[in-house]
Amino acid sequence: MNETFEMVAKTLYGLEEILAGELLALGANDLQIGRRMVSFTGDKELLYKANFCCRTALRILKPIYHFKAKDADTVYKEVKKIEWEKYLSLDKTFAIDSVIYSEDFNHSKFVAYRTKDAIVDYFIEKFQKRPSVRVNNPDLYINIHISHNDCTLSIDSSGESLHKRGYRVDQTEAPLNEVLAAGMILKTGWKGESNFVDPMCGSGTLLIEAALIALNIAPGVYRKEFAFQKWIDYDEELFDRIYNDDSQERTFDFLCYGSDISQQAIDIALENIRSAGLVKYINLKTMPFQQYQEAPKPGILVMNPPYGERISSHDLMGLYSIIGERLKHVFTGYQAWIISYKEECFEKIGLRPCEKMKLMNGSLECEYRCYELFEGKNKDYKKALNEQEGEPERRPERGPKFNKTDRPDFTRRMDRPERRFAAAHSENEEERLAAMPGRRRQREEQERDSEFRRGHDSRPAKMRYRNEEERPRGDHKKSFGDRDRKRDFGDREKAFGGFKRDKKGDHKRDGKRPFDKRGGKSNFKKDFREDEED
Repeated sequence: MNETFEMVAKTLYGLEEILAGELLALGANDLQIGRRMVSFTGDKELLYKANFCCRTALRILKPIYHFKAKDADTVYKEVKKIEWEKYLSLDKTFAIDSVIYSEDFNHSKFVAYRTKDAIVDYFIEKFQKRPSVRVNNPDLYINIHISHNDCTLSIDSSGESLHKRGYRVDQTEAPLNEVLAAGMILKTGWKGESNFVDPMCGSGTLLIEAALIALNIAPGVYRKEFAFQKWIDYDEELFDRIYNDDSQERTFDFLCYGSDISQQAIDIALENIRSAGLVKYINLKTMPFQQYQEAPKPGILVMNPPYGERISSHDLMGLYSIIGERLKHVFTGYQAWIISYKEECFEKIGLRPCEKMKLMNGSLECEYRCYELFEGKNKDYKKALNEQEGEPERRPERGPKFNKTDRPDFTRRMDRPERRFAAAHSENEEERLAAMPGRRRQREEQERDSEFRRGHDSRPAKMRYRNEEERPRGDHKKSFGDRDRKRDFGDREKAFGGFKRDKKGDHKRDGKRPFDKRGGKSNFKKDFREDEED
């Protein structure tokens, strides 16, 4: 009976569920989806198949030891406990890769260095010899992953990342990752049931991955070597059986159409397509997107337009406007899937997406959107879709309609206590007012007061004059609003009783104390308060 063990498949952000579906189809058990990874269990055959067949996996790891550590010395002691002769012989080479997410470990390179020391010291103490370290193309790839204090030591069964299929001969600037391209296509649900169109194909990655999916050809068929082929327990006969099994391949009755504005990009794409042996299934043309006048039917469109890193903002906005216009007028009946990372780019397309999802393209957090392209208006399209499915068009439910003569009389007499109580606690305001006449009168009075206030300016009369000419003269007592003061201040000279000069030359007011003089001006307010006190 084959031994079953734990495995971990690494992938890009946003493709975890697609990868889990692929592993499930291969016969994986105990699937658990994490962030950029899927853990599962299986045997050696599943390990080989996962490397050979999975389109959205970056690498397949086989964990061999779990432990906890807070420092590099503890890592050294724990790694040294493993029986390394099961995985590595003296004539083999190895390399360490470390991934650290912990505050206790500040330097991932130091962790890798201590792990290497533990392996070397283990062999020296046991065999007086040691295996060599080789950074490039070693015989055994060892991975140590630390999250907080949880450490996992694994051996990497893939070696180089699985996105390096082996068919790429040349590439344009910033080509699309093969794993991301396959994930984008699998996200659409397309598996070769119609034509596939990529109008900005670049080096042809989307076209090649689409053809492989349509024909159900395993992506590992082009790869020269996997890391597990150098393991001590490698089963060559088992892997040959997997490699030569073409029973799952199928026919593709449509074509993949690609175009690009750059002749150089088309030449590179053609070389890659020839390398993959898919010239029969892919049609290439040098043409800008705005020159599309017709599209092959039926079909689906997937595209990776420029994001703005190597193109001016003005040209970028114009490009996305053209994309929206051509999609609407040429690709009717299509589903169009577009990846980009700028919201303003999507806005320039001018179409409403029916689906959105987050994906990572390198270091850029992008959005992948789907557009249903149809003729006419959105509501007409939905109505026709419902009719095709045999469902009547749904209309929003509305409440009962009343004519004026049919409306219930909420002001009717409440002849029974239970009716009055029910009306008083009703949600309808008119019923509550009918049950409480006093409340109705209060409400009417409040409404009359509100109307009165709206029709009259409530500010003081002094503030309501539109200009100085409208202000009445001689009525300052009313303007100031002082009801306790009996003196008439209508005339300034009369108000102060006239000005008299005494023998010393000081100004007096009706024989009382002289005014204060500050800077040639009298302190009117102070003198006025003293006058009232007297």
